[in-house]
Amino acid sequence: MLKNKWLALFVIASFLTNFSIPKASAETAFQAEKFPFKEMQVQVMPEFDYPEGWSREVPSLLVGQYGTITNKSGQDYDGKIEIPVPAKEKGFEAVLVAEFPEKDKPEVQRPYDVDKENGIITWKPAKAIKNNETYEFVIEYYTKSIVVKDTKTFTYELKNKADIDLLDVIFYAPMDAKEIKIEPKTENNSKNEYGEELYYYQYEKVKADAGLKYSFSYKKDGTESTMEAINKQQPPNDENHSGVSATDQVDKTGGTTAPSKRPIIGLVGALIIGIALIIAGLFVFLGLKGNSHSAAKVTKKTKKQPQKPSHTAKKDNKIANSEEKKELRKKLLTGKIDQEMYEEEMKKLI
Repeated sequence: MLKNKWLALFVIASFLTNFSIPKASAETAFQAEKFPFKEMQVQVMPEFDYPEGWSREVPSLLVGQYGTITNKSGQDYDGKIEIPVPAKEKGFEAVLVAEFPEKDKPEVQRPYDVDKENGIITWKPAKAIKNNETYEFVIEYYTKSIVVKDTKTFTYELKNKADIDLLDVIFYAPMDAKEIKIEPKTENNSKNEYGEELYYYQYEKVKADAGLKYSFSYKKDGTESTMEAINKQQPPNDENHSGVSATDQVDKTGGTTAPSKRPIIGLVGALIIGIALIIAGLFVFLGLKGNSHSAAKVTKKTKKQPQKPSHTAKKDNKIANSEEKKELRKKLLTGKIDQEMYEEEMKKLI
């Protein structure tokens, strides 16, 4: 009888333990602060392309956000990702959420939901994100936030609920745009091989809720989109413009898409990703001054001094490592090394 009682107590205790302790990879509420960004690149593209059925009386604003987050929650995460978006802006329309499940492979689309009331876009990764491992994604959306008067103007604000180690923000001026003005001012601008004017910002160690804001204005005749203008030109014959896009990948692999209109396809997808990386790399390579803003603390290059105390030597080594990391990033962005080589060299500097 006593043996049976002890057995019953053991079974009950085991049941209660399993009930009260969640599995490591159980789906839990997303806590942005536990998923900081290793890298983020934002591409802001007025009048780049028009979704199907879009009235040309209202210019389109396309925003692409490419992010790499790290799971710092202390356990594997099998829940949904939440990213802030301006869902309440006029004409907001999400067109793409995709992830990069394998190195050197195109992105694969994921189904998603938009919470307009709370201003977030959510989706569940195909696989659980392991503790301390990274997850790469891209989201794209359109808005009708460009105001047309004597000039065309709009504002863009980055809403980040987590810290960002390295942030790039790139503005693509429409083809044939004139009298372009952007605030805050930046000297980091150039034209790509298609004639697009680009304005580029780079930040390090951006804190959550940094509130980075930009205003952009320009003049432009007609309603021709940048993509339409580019299609009239002969694209460069290189690997960055091969025409492989997220949609191409999904069509071939049978991936899922969200119940919205198709995103940028064909040449456009490859073009934007390729040009953005190349131009970003070139800007860095040319020694950008990188406007300093309160949200970013950019490491300055410091010359080493001989015969310094040991604690100062350690500081110099840290600075040297920072510079070497920047050089590696330049090589990655300019295509001199691939992602695998970049990651291997970075490990040596940690």
